[in-house]
Amino acid sequence: MNKIFEELDLAKENPGGFCGEWVANGSTADIISPINGGEIAKVRQITGEDYQKISKAAHNAFLDWREVPAPKRGDVVRQVANELREKKKVLGELVTLEMGKSIQEGYGEVQEMIDICDFAVGMSRQLCGITMSSERKQHRMFEQWHPLGVVGVITAFNFPVAVWSWNAALALICGNSVIWKPSSKTPLTAIAVIKIMEKVLKKNGIQPALCCLAIAPGGEIGDHITKDKYVALVSYTGSVRRGREVGKIVQERFGKLILELGGNNAVIVSNKADLDIALKSVYFGAIGTSGQRCTSTRRVIAHEEIYDTFSTRLKSLYQKTSIGDPRDGKNIMGPLVDKKAVDVMMKAIESIKKQGGKVLYGGEKKDLPGGCYVTPCLIEAVPDMKMLQEETFAPILYVLKFKHLEEAIKIHNDVPQGLSSAIITNDLLESELYLSFKGSDCGIANVNIGTSGAEIGGAFGGEKETGGGRESGSDAWKAYMRRQTNTINYSQTIELAQGIKFFDK
Repeated sequence: MNKIFEELDLAKENPGGFCGEWVANGSTADIISPINGGEIAKVRQITGEDYQKISKAAHNAFLDWREVPAPKRGDVVRQVANELREKKKVLGELVTLEMGKSIQEGYGEVQEMIDICDFAVGMSRQLCGITMSSERKQHRMFEQWHPLGVVGVITAFNFPVAVWSWNAALALICGNSVIWKPSSKTPLTAIAVIKIMEKVLKKNGIQPALCCLAIAPGGEIGDHITKDKYVALVSYTGSVRRGREVGKIVQERFGKLILELGGNNAVIVSNKADLDIALKSVYFGAIGTSGQRCTSTRRVIAHEEIYDTFSTRLKSLYQKTSIGDPRDGKNIMGPLVDKKAVDVMMKAIESIKKQGGKVLYGGEKKDLPGGCYVTPCLIEAVPDMKMLQEETFAPILYVLKFKHLEEAIKIHNDVPQGLSSAIITNDLLESELYLSFKGSDCGIANVNIGTSGAEIGGAFGGEKETGGGRESGSDAWKAYMRRQTNTINYSQTIELAQGIKFFDK
């Protein structure tokens, strides 16, 4: 741990606010690793007064940054990517230490940051509008995109750095500044990343307040961000309940929103599926990050012809799952983020059992240091059980059966959430139906891969109670800019649209 701290410029006590300088005048929080329950470090949290200083600094940095041409903004983001490459190993180790995901997933999360930076560099030369044909002679009509302002990014514990980067890389090349409110459970990774940003920005003579940090209990500082007149866009990742509150506050002041909320993701396994593909897809989707991804597989809907074979083989995989310290490459599943998460999982299992669910395997606490380890749980269920409507952020997988694909799709869509989804089939007609308007109602729909593990090239987000937001690739950059439609008259007269004759009277 000493090496990690040294390479990332961390201390045993770290200020949790940054606005071009490090500030924090609030209480001190102990940061505990779920791996062993030991204290990693302390973070001094910010106060409301600290936030006001951060907000003003971010706004002032935006006013300067928007003057920089977009390709040059992209070059700064390119340098950030290079710094992340240099720190990939040690930063990935910190992600694992603080959050508890496997070391391979820790490295993968940092790689995701590198990838979105690379994507943003190319995008910085493609922030283009379109030209439209005007109905008036000698008029040119087109649209253009302008920087938006300060972007507030509120992230969750499960991806302590990657989700921030999806927003920040695009926000920066679009000419905005960023205030980051990370989860109070995983603030050290955020501090380490902001120190990397500070180094790059200072090297380029740019106000380091371009990327600010605000660490404090979620409700307190989150409310400051959502109500802040300087924050033009709020990107919030978290629970549906809190997302509703954030949405109301931001919309009351007509701010912009990106909401990435709950997921209750399902995989349909056809009787025409390659079962080896199905097993691997479902297994990683369900237990990757110990079931603490918003894209984790929560439900598997298997055809009755292959149900017994599939569930038996899946149970065998679960029984072989190596659970323990995620820094050990032999373990593919680490702890839940804290003891509260363990309690939530146990209560969910008891609830589904009362509703008639049958535990096929797992769902037990493991006696390992820290008290945050569990065995992944397989539960046989039927569609009308109330618990299937809820997302439990834990490695619980509900196994259901179906007769006809239309029935499977109905079961699949009959939940409030709509993030990620998948079908495993070698039948072209089934896959095409699943991807049609009659199929999955989710923002992400896959064929022959699982629900988890999205690439940054595609827009990420979902429908229904997932919030409708989109981050990362494709044209998600447009959310971070202000659209403007322009018309230029280069004739020597005034002509009105729609053929209106006004000046001839």
